[in-house]
Amino acid sequence: MDGVRYEADGPVVTCTFDKPDRSNAMDVPMQARYGALLRQADADPEVRAVVVTGAGRAFCPGADLGLLGTIATRPPVEDNFRDVLAAASVGVPVVAAVNGGCAGLGFVIACSADVRFAAAGAKFTTAFARRGLIAEYGIAKLLPELVGQGRARDLLLSGRTFTAEQALDYGLVQEVVPAGELRLRAHAYATELATYSAPRSMAVMKEQFAREALLPLSEAARSATELMIESFGRPELTEGLASWNERRPPRFPPCR
Repeated sequence: MDGVRYEADGPVVTCTFDKPDRSNAMDVPMQARYGALLRQADADPEVRAVVVTGAGRAFCPGADLGLLGTIATRPPVEDNFRDVLAAASVGVPVVAAVNGGCAGLGFVIACSADVRFAAAGAKFTTAFARRGLIAEYGIAKLLPELVGQGRARDLLLSGRTFTAEQALDYGLVQEVVPAGELRLRAHAYATELATYSAPRSMAVMKEQFAREALLPLSEAARSATELMIESFGRPELTEGLASWNERRPPRFPPCR
Protein backbone atom coordinates (compact mmCIF):
# COMPACT_ATOMS: atom_id res chain seq x y z
CA MET A 1 0.00 0.00 0.00
CA ASP A 2 1.68 3.18 -1.27
CA GLY A 3 5.12 1.63 -0.90
CA VAL A 4 5.53 1.40 2.89
CA ARG A 5 4.86 -1.72 4.99
CA TYR A 6 3.94 -1.51 8.70
CA GLU A 7 4.72 -4.54 10.86
CA ALA A 8 4.25 -4.69 14.64
CA ASP A 9 6.25 -7.08 16.78
CA GLY A 10 5.26 -6.47 20.39
CA PRO A 11 6.38 -2.95 21.34
CA VAL A 12 8.52 -2.51 18.21
CA VAL A 13 7.12 -1.48 14.82
CA THR A 14 9.08 -1.81 11.59
CA CYS A 15 8.25 0.52 8.68
CA THR A 16 9.76 -0.80 5.44
CA PHE A 17 10.04 1.16 2.20
CA ASP A 18 8.89 -1.39 -0.35
CA LYS A 19 8.59 -0.22 -3.92
CA PRO A 20 10.67 -2.79 -5.79
CA ASP A 21 9.94 -1.51 -9.27
CA ARG A 22 11.52 1.86 -8.34
CA SER A 23 14.18 0.69 -5.83
CA ASN A 24 12.13 2.35 -3.05
CA ALA A 25 12.24 5.79 -4.68
CA MET A 26 9.52 7.99 -3.20
CA ASP A 27 6.54 9.71 -4.71
CA VAL A 28 4.15 11.97 -2.79
CA PRO A 29 1.68 9.22 -1.71
CA MET A 30 4.60 7.17 -0.37
CA GLN A 31 5.89 10.16 1.61
CA ALA A 32 2.40 10.77 3.01
CA ARG A 33 2.02 7.13 4.03
CA TYR A 34 5.41 7.11 5.74
CA GLY A 35 4.49 10.18 7.80
CA ALA A 36 1.05 8.80 8.61
CA LEU A 37 2.48 5.46 9.76
CA LEU A 38 5.00 7.09 12.09
CA ARG A 39 2.24 9.21 13.60
CA GLN A 40 0.09 6.07 13.93
CA ALA A 41 2.90 4.32 15.79
CA ASP A 42 3.40 7.35 18.00
CA ALA A 43 -0.28 7.41 18.94
CA ASP A 44 -0.35 3.71 19.87
CA PRO A 45 0.41 3.22 23.60
CA GLU A 46 1.64 -0.31 22.87
CA VAL A 47 4.40 0.93 20.53
CA ARG A 48 7.63 2.03 22.19
CA ALA A 49 10.14 2.10 19.32
CA VAL A 50 10.16 2.14 15.51
CA VAL A 51 12.66 0.77 13.01
CA VAL A 52 12.71 2.28 9.49
CA THR A 53 14.41 0.33 6.73
CA GLY A 54 14.17 -0.61 3.06
CA ALA A 55 13.25 -3.77 1.20
CA GLY A 56 15.73 -5.30 -1.19
CA ARG A 57 19.10 -3.68 -1.81
CA ALA A 58 18.15 -0.03 -1.24
CA PHE A 59 17.06 2.01 1.75
CA CYS A 60 15.62 4.93 -0.22
CA PRO A 61 17.44 6.58 -3.15
CA GLY A 62 15.37 9.74 -2.80
CA ALA A 63 12.46 11.12 -4.75
CA ASP A 64 11.38 9.20 -7.82
CA LEU A 65 13.45 10.78 -10.59
CA GLY A 66 10.60 10.17 -12.98
CA LEU A 67 8.70 12.89 -11.12
CA LEU A 68 11.42 15.54 -11.24
CA GLY A 69 10.79 16.43 -14.86
CA THR A 70 7.23 17.52 -14.07
CA ILE A 71 7.79 18.93 -10.60
CA ALA A 72 8.13 22.52 -11.83
CA THR A 73 4.59 22.44 -13.19
CA ARG A 74 3.21 20.37 -10.29
CA PRO A 75 5.25 21.32 -7.22
CA PRO A 76 4.97 19.22 -4.06
CA VAL A 77 2.55 20.16 -1.33
CA GLU A 78 4.18 22.87 0.78
CA ASP A 79 4.03 20.96 4.05
CA ASN A 80 5.40 17.66 2.66
CA PHE A 81 8.39 18.26 4.90
CA ARG A 82 6.22 17.22 7.87
CA ASP A 83 6.05 13.70 6.46
CA VAL A 84 9.70 13.54 5.41
CA LEU A 85 10.80 14.71 8.88
CA ALA A 86 8.19 12.73 10.79
CA ALA A 87 10.84 10.80 12.75
CA ALA A 88 12.02 14.06 14.31
CA SER A 89 8.56 15.20 15.39
CA VAL A 90 7.12 12.03 16.94
CA GLY A 91 7.79 11.18 20.58
CA VAL A 92 8.57 7.52 19.97
CA PRO A 93 12.27 6.80 19.21
CA VAL A 94 13.04 5.98 15.57
CA VAL A 95 15.97 3.80 14.49
CA ALA A 96 17.03 3.95 10.82
CA ALA A 97 18.45 0.68 9.52
CA VAL A 98 20.15 1.77 6.29
CA ASN A 99 20.40 -1.45 4.30
CA GLY A 100 21.58 0.03 0.99
CA GLY A 101 21.43 3.08 -1.25
CA CYS A 102 20.49 6.17 0.77
CA ALA A 103 20.31 9.44 -1.15
CA GLY A 104 18.52 12.76 -1.38
CA LEU A 105 15.16 12.63 0.33
CA GLY A 106 16.04 9.18 1.71
CA PHE A 107 19.20 10.67 3.21
CA VAL A 108 17.08 13.32 4.97
CA ILE A 109 14.78 10.61 6.36
CA ALA A 110 17.78 8.73 7.76
CA CYS A 111 19.24 11.90 9.29
CA SER A 112 15.93 12.77 10.97
CA ALA A 113 15.90 9.43 12.83
CA ASP A 114 17.23 9.31 16.38
CA VAL A 115 19.81 6.57 15.77
CA ARG A 116 21.26 5.16 12.55
CA PHE A 117 22.70 1.70 11.85
CA ALA A 118 24.04 0.80 8.41
CA ALA A 119 24.87 -2.35 6.51
CA ALA A 120 28.53 -2.77 5.63
CA GLY A 121 29.19 -1.25 2.23
CA ALA A 122 25.91 0.70 2.05
CA LYS A 123 26.27 3.85 -0.05
CA PHE A 124 25.19 7.36 0.98
CA THR A 125 24.97 10.66 -0.90
CA THR A 126 23.16 13.94 -0.35
CA ALA A 127 22.87 14.17 -4.18
CA PHE A 128 21.08 17.54 -4.27
CA ALA A 129 23.85 19.65 -5.78
CA ARG A 130 24.41 17.09 -8.55
CA ARG A 131 20.74 17.32 -9.54
CA GLY A 132 20.65 21.12 -9.64
CA LEU A 133 18.69 21.24 -6.38
CA ILE A 134 19.23 22.90 -3.00
CA ALA A 135 19.66 21.39 0.48
CA GLU A 136 16.10 20.18 0.89
CA TYR A 137 13.79 19.52 3.84
CA GLY A 138 15.98 21.09 6.52
CA ILE A 139 19.06 18.94 5.86
CA ALA A 140 21.24 22.09 6.06
CA LYS A 141 20.30 22.17 9.75
CA LEU A 142 20.16 18.44 10.48
CA LEU A 143 23.46 17.40 8.90
CA PRO A 144 25.76 19.93 10.64
CA GLU A 145 24.26 18.89 13.98
CA LEU A 146 25.26 15.30 13.24
CA VAL A 147 28.67 15.64 11.59
CA GLY A 148 29.77 19.26 12.13
CA GLN A 149 29.75 22.26 9.80
CA GLY A 150 32.85 21.40 7.80
CA ARG A 151 31.88 17.83 6.96
CA ALA A 152 28.26 18.81 6.30
CA ARG A 153 29.32 21.47 3.80
CA ASP A 154 31.62 18.96 2.10
CA LEU A 155 28.86 16.38 1.75
CA LEU A 156 26.20 18.86 0.61
CA LEU A 157 28.29 20.93 -1.78
CA SER A 158 30.04 17.98 -3.42
CA GLY A 159 27.13 15.54 -3.47
CA ARG A 160 29.78 12.82 -3.47
CA THR A 161 29.06 9.20 -2.63
CA PHE A 162 30.47 7.78 0.59
CA THR A 163 30.26 4.41 2.31
CA ALA A 164 28.74 3.19 5.56
CA GLU A 165 32.25 2.85 6.94
CA GLN A 166 32.99 6.50 6.17
CA ALA A 167 29.61 7.47 7.64
CA LEU A 168 30.66 5.76 10.87
CA ASP A 169 33.92 7.70 10.87
CA TYR A 170 32.01 10.96 10.30
CA GLY A 171 29.65 10.21 13.21
CA LEU A 172 26.62 9.96 10.91
CA VAL A 173 25.85 6.35 11.84
CA GLN A 174 26.34 4.70 15.21
CA GLU A 175 27.14 1.16 14.02
CA VAL A 176 28.06 -0.68 10.82
CA VAL A 177 27.09 -4.35 10.78
CA PRO A 178 27.12 -7.14 8.16
CA ALA A 179 24.18 -6.76 5.80
CA GLY A 180 22.59 -10.02 6.89
CA GLU A 181 22.58 -8.90 10.53
CA LEU A 182 21.31 -5.35 10.09
CA ARG A 183 17.60 -5.89 10.72
CA LEU A 184 18.24 -8.14 13.70
CA ARG A 185 20.66 -5.62 15.22
CA ALA A 186 18.34 -2.65 14.68
CA HIS A 187 15.37 -4.59 16.04
CA ALA A 188 17.38 -5.72 19.07
CA TYR A 189 18.40 -2.13 19.79
CA ALA A 190 14.80 -0.91 19.40
CA THR A 191 13.66 -3.72 21.71
CA GLU A 192 16.20 -2.63 24.32
CA LEU A 193 14.79 0.91 24.18
CA ALA A 194 11.25 -0.44 24.42
CA THR A 195 12.12 -2.65 27.38
CA TYR A 196 14.36 -0.52 29.57
CA SER A 197 13.72 3.17 28.75
CA ALA A 198 10.63 5.04 29.92
CA PRO A 199 8.48 6.14 26.95
CA ARG A 200 7.83 9.51 28.55
CA SER A 201 11.55 10.04 29.26
CA MET A 202 12.41 9.36 25.62
CA ALA A 203 9.62 11.62 24.32
CA VAL A 204 10.67 14.48 26.60
CA MET A 205 14.33 14.01 25.65
CA LYS A 206 13.43 14.29 21.96
CA GLU A 207 11.73 17.60 22.71
CA GLN A 208 14.83 18.68 24.66
CA PHE A 209 17.13 17.82 21.76
CA ALA A 210 15.15 20.15 19.53
CA ARG A 211 14.57 22.98 21.99
CA GLU A 212 17.68 23.13 24.18
CA ALA A 213 20.10 23.01 21.25
CA LEU A 214 18.89 26.51 20.37
CA LEU A 215 19.39 27.93 23.87
CA PRO A 216 22.44 29.28 25.69
CA LEU A 217 23.77 26.70 28.16
CA SER A 218 22.41 28.48 31.23
CA GLU A 219 18.90 28.63 29.74
CA ALA A 220 19.08 25.00 28.61
CA ALA A 221 20.09 23.98 32.14
CA ARG A 222 17.26 26.03 33.66
CA SER A 223 14.72 24.45 31.32
CA ALA A 224 16.06 20.96 32.07
CA THR A 225 15.92 21.63 35.81
CA GLU A 226 12.23 22.51 35.56
CA LEU A 227 11.59 19.26 33.71
CA MET A 228 13.68 17.32 36.23
CA ILE A 229 11.71 18.66 39.19
CA GLU A 230 8.46 17.85 37.41
CA SER A 231 9.67 14.28 36.76
CA PHE A 232 10.26 13.68 40.48
CA GLY A 233 6.50 13.51 40.97
CA ARG A 234 5.77 11.13 38.10
CA PRO A 235 5.27 7.34 38.25
CA GLU A 236 8.21 6.69 35.92
CA LEU A 237 10.70 7.58 38.65
CA THR A 238 8.98 5.37 41.22
CA GLU A 239 9.00 2.43 38.82
CA GLY A 240 12.54 3.11 37.65
CA LEU A 241 13.85 2.98 41.22
CA ALA A 242 11.73 -0.05 42.14
CA SER A 243 12.88 -2.06 39.11
CA TRP A 244 16.51 -1.21 39.89
CA ASN A 245 16.20 -2.25 43.53
CA GLU A 246 14.30 -5.43 42.62
CA ARG A 247 16.68 -6.31 39.76
CA ARG A 248 13.92 -6.72 37.18
CA PRO A 249 12.92 -5.05 33.89
CA PRO A 250 10.85 -1.91 34.49
CA ARG A 251 7.12 -1.74 33.81
CA PHE A 252 6.87 1.85 32.69
CA PRO A 253 3.46 3.29 31.82
CA PRO A 254 2.80 4.55 28.29
CA CYS A 255 3.15 8.28 27.77
CA ARG A 256 0.37 8.48 25.17
